[in-house]
Amino acid sequence: MAHTTVLSDGSQYENKNELVTTKDGNATLKPGGIPFSRKISYAVGGMPYQMTANAKGFFLQIFLLDVVQMGAFYASLILFLGRAWDAITDPLVGYMVTKSGRTRIGKLIPWIVFSMPLGVLAYIMMWFTPQESMSPSSSFFWFFIWSCLFDAFMTCYHVPYSSLNMFLGGDQKDRDSATGYRMGMEVFATLAGATIQGQIVGVYHAKSAQDCSQLNYSEASLRNISSPLIQNFSSPLTDTLQNTRRAYVLAALVLGGIYFLCCVVLFLGVKEQLAPLSTLDRIRMPYLAGMKMVVGHTPYVNLVFGFLFASLAFQMAQGNFALFCTHAAGLGAYFQHLVLILLTAATLSIPLWQTLLLRLGKKTTLYIGLCMYAPALVVIASIQSNLPVFIIMSIISGSSLSALYLLPWSMLPDVVDDFKVKNPTSTDLEPMFYSCYVFFNKFGGGMSVGISTLALHFAGYKPGACRQNPAVITALRVLFAPVPVVLLFIGLVLFYFYPINEERRCQIQRELQKAEKVDGFQVMEAVRL
Repeated sequence: MAHTTVLSDGSQYENKNELVTTKDGNATLKPGGIPFSRKISYAVGGMPYQMTANAKGFFLQIFLLDVVQMGAFYASLILFLGRAWDAITDPLVGYMVTKSGRTRIGKLIPWIVFSMPLGVLAYIMMWFTPQESMSPSSSFFWFFIWSCLFDAFMTCYHVPYSSLNMFLGGDQKDRDSATGYRMGMEVFATLAGATIQGQIVGVYHAKSAQDCSQLNYSEASLRNISSPLIQNFSSPLTDTLQNTRRAYVLAALVLGGIYFLCCVVLFLGVKEQLAPLSTLDRIRMPYLAGMKMVVGHTPYVNLVFGFLFASLAFQMAQGNFALFCTHAAGLGAYFQHLVLILLTAATLSIPLWQTLLLRLGKKTTLYIGLCMYAPALVVIASIQSNLPVFIIMSIISGSSLSALYLLPWSMLPDVVDDFKVKNPTSTDLEPMFYSCYVFFNKFGGGMSVGISTLALHFAGYKPGACRQNPAVITALRVLFAPVPVVLLFIGLVLFYFYPINEERRCQIQRELQKAEKVDGFQVMEAVRL
């Protein structure tokens, strides 16, 4: 039977957990479970972040360098500073969410709903080139400002959305199940986003590669012919460039429309529920004090830094994949298809990792999944123009990617529960835990793409050039395999010291149940009075 909890501000909140009496006469709250429709609605709400993030991860670098034809130095500034700004906003937004009051539609949902229209607008403008030719400074500020605005609005969407996992109702198994649905839907979103973006813009990238091939042949055949004739061969490149720019805007419009629809589904299908030792109320703790408690929790530090380095490894390879296929592997016309194969494998692997998670435990399953990634990168970086081998390694990489999506995010609620058990008086800090988690992930991504693009700048990368010098090819090979492998190894070492195993996780749940008994007794006393 549902009961009503009165919050500190006087508002009433319906808790769907069932109030029962145990054999010893104590009252406890029996979780009512999470309905399937709520799990699906919650999972759909995570699609916009992954669709847009992976579109940026796979395509923004090549968009700025080869479509906008921005200098590699300016592009590296946009990629690094934009991600740094994105990372900084996460803990700030997390704290503002914890300080915000509860409304009729909840405490977290309003942030998601009201940030959505601004996020859609900023995302579309981020892929729009206002003029055929812009000065380097004008081009830099245009794309940098819109990139920062989009990241800020997406943070206002994603931080409360991530925290919502703790307020779906049910128990730890229900939340793990909801996380599984969420990760499955988010990996599907990366597949859908890459399919939409790749199929819309990939045609023009393939046409550009074909025009480059024809131009190289023409230049070799017409060295002794007048330059105006050679210039006629470059005119198709200009036409293709304009069509490619329009294609990127069209892809942004489509993804923006999906962003809107997913937010509507989340709003209609999810209602916030009280979690154990939480009140969904404003916190009274100062920002720095709250941050000190969060970052001082040892399991959280191990998990977040392990996730940081593992995510760095994946994002380093992801950010350079398009350029690697185009300039180092000779498969530029196929890279969008390889991306689709990789993400399809990731989507189909989610049920496998969810099954292993239940049988082997989260930590063991995480190790199995991440250890598959390094050999696949080494093989891809060691061969050239061998499409069947690339396809096989992309499937293995995609399966490992799905483990990175599912396992660390499934482990984070355990860390939050461990914190609440050890600090029962420090309530409602969940948004700060999730915001800092996203902060390190985004900061790592910013470092990976910024360092990669800066390395290409010093190697002599020429924007829009059909052929790059050997130093650029070497830099792409190093950035695609050796560097991510080292980062992944560091992440695995940090995960090794993560202290919450299956035994400790069960102990945490028992202690939370004891805390719920106390809450249930207080509710029963209130009902009697």
